[in-house]
Amino acid sequence: MTLNNLTAIVTGGCSGLGHATAIALRDAGANVSLFDLNEELGAQRVEELGNNNTLFTKVDVRDEASVQAAIDATTERFGAISLVVNCAGVAPAKRLLDKEGNPAPLGDFQKTIDINLVGSFNVSRLVAATMAKQSPISEEGERGLIVNTASVAGYEGQIGQTAYAASKGGIIGLTLPMARDLAPLGIRVNTIAPGVMGTPMLLAMPEKVQDALSANVQFPKRLGLPEEFAKLVIHMANNSYLNGETIRLDGGLRMPPK
Repeated sequence: MTLNNLTAIVTGGCSGLGHATAIALRDAGANVSLFDLNEELGAQRVEELGNNNTLFTKVDVRDEASVQAAIDATTERFGAISLVVNCAGVAPAKRLLDKEGNPAPLGDFQKTIDINLVGSFNVSRLVAATMAKQSPISEEGERGLIVNTASVAGYEGQIGQTAYAASKGGIIGLTLPMARDLAPLGIRVNTIAPGVMGTPMLLAMPEKVQDALSANVQFPKRLGLPEEFAKLVIHMANNSYLNGETIRLDGGLRMPPK
């Protein structure tokens, strides 16, 4: 699909990977609807990206009514939705048992699954229902694209990443069956599994920590850039034969146990 004048939703679109993706989408000529919880930052992003082509809605991706209201606001403002990029997520670290042998709180595990996995599924299913009612945007019958965000932790989770790795492994597992479900409607589904990315949160860490995180990256020997994630989103949109696939974006990284 050619993104110019189309409309894209980006969850977690006010910071990190989502923010970089929103910038790239606007540069490609798309209208962008930001789903995020931070209202102050949302207003700032709308101003940065352009009021005429950017919308912010406060959204909890776990909540059906919240997501549906934001989808409705998007279609009312811009019309048809052609792309959704699910970047909203959390990355807690907690061992299964602490030093005293106490089990990790079940609520912490559930929250991570609810935001990262259930939230992505929730947004995807509701946007897909809207896309399915729209007219195709290509001669091949394409109606839209869903891009989910996994992680290399979904393949090689580290110590303390049981909840995070489970949530991202679930995203990887969703990709092909979701693509198969939506194929008759001309809706593609792909997933990006980033490695260690230089988001503002990570770049705020001491240089020693950053060096340790990137030590197992093969080449180039550095943290990934959010802009590189965004470039892959744009490629997925432009390449209509790419479907049902999870692509690692990690510089050849394979995560060690810790």
